[in-house]
Amino acid sequence: MSKLVLRNLSRRFGSFTAVDAIDLTLQEGEFVSLLGPSGCGKTTTLRMIAGFIPPTGGTIESDGVALSSPDAVTPPERRGMSMIFQSYAIWPNMTVAENVGFGLKLRKLPSEEVHRRTGEILEIVQMGHLAGRYPAELSGGQQQRVALARAIVVKPSVLLLDEPLSNLDANLREEMRFEIRRLHDEFRITTVYVTHDQAEAMVTSDRIAVMNAGKIEQVDAPFALYNRPRTRFVAGFIGRTNFLEARVHGGQLDLGGFALPAGVLNGHTPAAGQSVLLSVRPQSIALAREPGGDALSVPARIVEGAYLGEHWDYLVAPEGAGETKLRVTTLPSQRHQPGEQVWLRFDPDQMVPIA
Repeated sequence: MSKLVLRNLSRRFGSFTAVDAIDLTLQEGEFVSLLGPSGCGKTTTLRMIAGFIPPTGGTIESDGVALSSPDAVTPPERRGMSMIFQSYAIWPNMTVAENVGFGLKLRKLPSEEVHRRTGEILEIVQMGHLAGRYPAELSGGQQQRVALARAIVVKPSVLLLDEPLSNLDANLREEMRFEIRRLHDEFRITTVYVTHDQAEAMVTSDRIAVMNAGKIEQVDAPFALYNRPRTRFVAGFIGRTNFLEARVHGGQLDLGGFALPAGVLNGHTPAAGQSVLLSVRPQSIALAREPGGDALSVPARIVEGAYLGEHWDYLVAPEGAGETKLRVTTLPSQRHQPGEQVWLRFDPDQMVPIA
């Protein structure tokens, strides 16, 4: 039986549809992120799962039991779920240990068990040595660990996280992504994670649901989502990509001023005259100073380049392609000057036809 099921779930606010008939199923112990830009409906979806707002259409079920429908909503406190907010929402007048143990006390567990479980979870999140401190004495990352410990210690049926790392600096966000994944691997709590940060979703998730304008455009594992996007929105939102309009003419794939053999698209050869939109990642295009000796090499000119430490980011103009410019990334050692003649080499396995 599936752990959490959203069926045809919708939420309207007046004439505005925030969530538009989405379907999503989570298995026991699965970590799924809702990823998308601001206003796409991901937080509204999370709040419906938590029971804070009712749906205007569709249902939410957990372990086969209906939790939400337009006619009836099980209140949040009866759902067996824990939620972590952007602001952490830890009590400033309680110590770390008191914050973490509060939910256990509410459940009227014996004080010995509260003390034991609080101590165990604080050691797991590496906060045991700070059990007696107050939130004002903690860094942002430490406060986030307290919030995680408090949510996990009660052993929730489902863990909900609403952009929990948005208040942290870049280095701390990177650290906490791996910490959240480590905790999930240890406890295997079914988790729904809301974020607009693709790196967070890629690091933490078993699957990612990409949302746009209230709809789910694609649900997939991070590797599949990045390498085989199904829509233009997903291809552009997950990482960077080049979009190329292509049409088959005379056995050639016309890419708007330059061409490749029509058979380069493995498993997808458009019919003559048919148009197809291709997503080509910047790192999948190789740069060389000499032609490769086959039809996959295209002459081009370097327009500009930026050194970003871990790689070079080039803007390249294929010869004869008019205004078409391509983004290409290379190793730090591969340096080119603006105006330099180069050759582009395309990898057919990385040229993805999308809807």
